[in-house]
Amino acid sequence: MSLTDQIKSLVKENLEEIVANRHHLHAHPELSYQEFETAKFVAEKLKSYGIEVQEGVAKTGVVGLIKGKNPDKKIIALRGDMDALPITEANDVPYKSTNEGVMHACGHDVHTTSLLGAARILQTLKDEFEGTIKLIFQPGEEKLPGGASLMIKDGALQNPEPTKIIGQHVMPFIDCGKVGFREGMYMASADEIYFTVKGKGGHAAMPEKNIDPVVITSHIIVALQQIVSRYAAPKIPSVLSFGDVRAIGATNVIPNEVKVQGTFRTMNEEWRMEAHERITKIAEGIAEGMGGSVEMDIQKGYPFLVNEPELTRRNKAAAIEYLGEENVVDLDIWLAAEDFSYYSQEMDACFYRLGTRNEEKGIVSSVHTPTFDIDEDALEIGVGLMTWLALSELNTDA
Repeated sequence: MSLTDQIKSLVKENLEEIVANRHHLHAHPELSYQEFETAKFVAEKLKSYGIEVQEGVAKTGVVGLIKGKNPDKKIIALRGDMDALPITEANDVPYKSTNEGVMHACGHDVHTTSLLGAARILQTLKDEFEGTIKLIFQPGEEKLPGGASLMIKDGALQNPEPTKIIGQHVMPFIDCGKVGFREGMYMASADEIYFTVKGKGGHAAMPEKNIDPVVITSHIIVALQQIVSRYAAPKIPSVLSFGDVRAIGATNVIPNEVKVQGTFRTMNEEWRMEAHERITKIAEGIAEGMGGSVEMDIQKGYPFLVNEPELTRRNKAAAIEYLGEENVVDLDIWLAAEDFSYYSQEMDACFYRLGTRNEEKGIVSSVHTPTFDIDEDALEIGVGLMTWLALSELNTDA
């Protein structure tokens, strides 16, 4: 029996537990940096598989080690994130969230399940490979400063130190049964923008006696759209969006201030810093020119994510070997952000996508929505492919 067939057989043998793990995690979601029960569940599972476990990394992170023969020969890492989102689930399924207002709406339950399943199979096969596999179960991907950065600071990449890391993320725009890869720049940096426009409130029927922060804010938001359309170089993907504008006035009341929240994303560090300066200068200039003021707070978030080309090419080739060429697709640049990017700044990294869509089953919702779910046939691929990619990478000379 080939190694790929052996992996597929082991996945099928453990599929009932794999699905049960996903159902448990989905039904008991926990917010970023609050994944105490999730971490306990993960650690207990790993220990039951006979895997060496380190708990409490960055408070709620878990690290496992699987040592094959000659464990120092090569060390690689696999990563899965564990946190959920503050969303009330609308799905009517047996494994629906039991934590009101909290939901695994981004598939992190799938990532944790896949890594747990891969861990079990890799532990079973540990006498058949050389090297060490580090398992990183990470908290807080959804919230700054990003659990990956905290795990790194707390030594998750030390003792032993991996040279390569592989991560997986669900993709509801790719059909179940397929996976996607992209070499080089893949995901954007993500900065959070908060600003408060201050004026002088009063009766809406006497605007000449006020300094209207609502009008000032509207001018600022429209003007800031020029940051991308008029200042960004054509080949630098960028996006600037504002999703929260709060003016607590009334039909006949102009408020004293307006609070705004937004995001800026790009794939070039030099332009990123320049854009921050332009955003601030434009907002301050408009506010001052209209008699008001603005307090700007730009919080630098996750860096851009780069898939190391050679590692990604090897992983893509391995995926084709495992799934067939027709089931491996090329990905476009994605202006969403992921704190896996912190790992990609530290070592060679490959972050790929697991297709979870099934239109016939009505599973079409995007992530970060109350109706997000997956075709659970994807779990078989998620576990098996992660296992195969780890073993393939250990067996290369690169």
